Amino acid sequence: MSSLPVTMSDRNLIRLLLTSQFSIKFGFTLLMPYLAGHLTHGLGLTASAVGLILGIRNASQRGLALVGGHLADRFGCRAAVVTGCALRSAGFGLLAFADRVPALVLASAATGFAGALFDPGIRTMLATVAGDRRTTLFGRFNVAGQAGLLLGPLAGLVLAALDFRLVALVAAAVFAVLTMVQAVALPAVAATAPREDRAGWRRVLRDRRFLVFSLSMAGSYLLPFQIYVTVPLVMGRTLGPEQNFGMGELFALSAVLAIALQGRVGAWAAKRWSPPRCLAAGLVVMALAFVPLAAFPQPVVPSVLDEEVAEHLAMLPMLAGAALLAVGTMLICPFEMDVIVRLSRGRLVATHYGLYSTVSGVATAVGNLLTGLMWESPYRWLPWTAFVALGCGCALGVALLNRRRPLTPA
Repeated sequence: MSSLPVTMSDRNLIRLLLTSQFSIKFGFTLLMPYLAGHLTHGLGLTASAVGLILGIRNASQRGLALVGGHLADRFGCRAAVVTGCALRSAGFGLLAFADRVPALVLASAATGFAGALFDPGIRTMLATVAGDRRTTLFGRFNVAGQAGLLLGPLAGLVLAALDFRLVALVAAAVFAVLTMVQAVALPAVAATAPREDRAGWRRVLRDRRFLVFSLSMAGSYLLPFQIYVTVPLVMGRTLGPEQNFGMGELFALSAVLAIALQGRVGAWAAKRWSPPRCLAAGLVVMALAFVPLAAFPQPVVPSVLDEEVAEHLAMLPMLAGAALLAVGTMLICPFEMDVIVRLSRGRLVATHYGLYSTVSGVATAVGNLLTGLMWESPYRWLPWTAFVALGCGCALGVALLNRRRPLTPA
């Protein structure tokens, strides 16, 4: 894999990329947790309109990641990253003033496509400059992102108490500042794809082994995503509709565990297993996260207990699940990009990651649809059991693929 022709020291570039990841997650979660409430209560939109607006953001980011990755390889990672951050700033700025569905859909699509541009670019630049330190630096990359995820909603909560428009404008300002910093400080990198690879996305799409790997890893995105989808549902069913404090506990627990333990967990796993085995182990741990919920689909606590104590006891299965999902992410995050780089053999890395992200996005959308159908079933253990089976099945897929032919070729 060719190295970036950097105009700054590698250490400074790594620091900038990690800071960018923190800022991206901080700016995103500064606004997004409060957008649904603004659309529903502030603008009076229907639930279907809110679902459309939020769904388009996720679909445009995940669904267009292959396009964003190809553009990063075609025109250079720096151009993709700077353009993506500028586009998200504009999208968040539009959310501050838009009050009609067409404008809101446009803003949501813009913020999603922005992520499809900068995410493959940032990851590819970090993978390139990291060299043999990829697993260590992508562990730090996860820590930086988790720190942003922890602090962003707290800052947004303070601003949302004043006015949602202020939340959106501050989030837009975060990305505007980040755009300017990156435009000045990121190295001016030429297109990373060799001329013969300029239409290489077709070759990537024909790589069946990489497609099977991407599909096998889709569970690593679908399972943690349940913290946003099914876990709030079971929390609302167990604790009642006012469960915001409980959700805050879950997010805080996940972020704090990642910040505190990512380095140790990653180093421990790297000493014992190859990167593919770490991925399989992470998927198994994610599967185990749903065992407490499968065993106790609707926790019941004695009515004689104090109400606050009862609520915390009822949350134990959900807290255990969130903790195991965090550990699973710690096992996967440092190693997935290393495997992607090795499978791509250092060519069209952003395009490969874009395809990987697109496959996971489509799988997550389909999985959430099926989860909704299972949620209506009278068997309340069914969704959680399905998640356990999915995680174990994905882990088996990765293990078999690696056994047939190593996923980390020399």
